[in-house]
Amino acid sequence: MSLRRHVLLLLALLPLPLAAQTAAPLPPALTADKDGRIRTQLSSRNAVTLSSELAARISSLPLREGDAFRAGQALVSFDCSLVQAQLRKAEAGVEAAQALMQSNQRLAELNSIGRFELDQARAKLKEMQAEASGARTLMSRCTIAAPFNGRIAKRHVAAHHYVQPGTPLLDVLETGQLELQMIVPSRWLAWLKPGMSFSVEVEELGKTYPAKVQRLGAQIDPVSQTLPVIGVIDGSHPMLLPGMSGWAMFPPRK
Repeated sequence: MSLRRHVLLLLALLPLPLAAQTAAPLPPALTADKDGRIRTQLSSRNAVTLSSELAARISSLPLREGDAFRAGQALVSFDCSLVQAQLRKAEAGVEAAQALMQSNQRLAELNSIGRFELDQARAKLKEMQAEASGARTLMSRCTIAAPFNGRIAKRHVAAHHYVQPGTPLLDVLETGQLELQMIVPSRWLAWLKPGMSFSVEVEELGKTYPAKVQRLGAQIDPVSQTLPVIGVIDGSHPMLLPGMSGWAMFPPRK
């Protein structure tokens, strides 16, 4: 047998390439619509990092990780004794400038001083009022209040630490109705609409909860042909936590 025939025979006996034997599997998000199930994850509506706006020492940081809080509750307090002193000085300057302004107005009415002195007194009053306003703004930043009802996810600092502006202090999560993050095939747009009901099986708890579609993403991924979808779980369920995951189950399509 010639060498050429040996080579051809060996090539015929080799296994076909994997791509020729079986079709490449599609991404899970594109195959999940066969049974109406899609992976989902719970997330908080608002998750923010609170940072310092002052260079100051933390005087109070009462809550620890996992603690709950109400909107408006003080989460962080700073030692602002220096800012308080600056505010008192600025307010005293405003009082002095107001007295000078009133005196110069009376003198101007009696033609005892000229327009220049009156304008100087008016400018001095505005300057002191601006300083007092700046000091009040700093004082308002001496306490960080909770922006919503929530829980402490992480503490980056402790009481008595000295921090600079921009230093992360607390990671906080809003509690209440959690959102469901999903990535669905874009062809689901033929029937998936806001307000549609479905159920969610949460793996960590082994329970199923009713939910509904809240809103659809604004753009389809051109590569994966998928779309982000946001849902919400109906009712209040304290056991549910952000980060839990499971399956979103939609009614079968006819």
